[in-house]
Amino acid sequence: MGTKTISLDEEAYERLRAHKREGESFSAVVKRLAGERSWQEVTGIWAGEVDGLEAAVDDGRERSRERRARIDDALE
Repeated sequence: MGTKTISLDEEAYERLRAHKREGESFSAVVKRLAGERSWQEVTGIWAGEVDGLEAAVDDGRERSRERRARIDDALE
């Protein structure tokens, strides 16, 4: 694979350097920062949150049912 030379001003260089991890090349930093995530990279992101999300949805549904019942009672 070939290489290309680019020019960066000091601020851009420092920002890029701030994102550089130990042992990582600048090419790798640019690829990491500019790259798009594939679905494989984000698979499982919510894995530890599923139970909490399901509970929150169930709680919201229950509150909606209770609110609806109060409104129905008030309208009778």
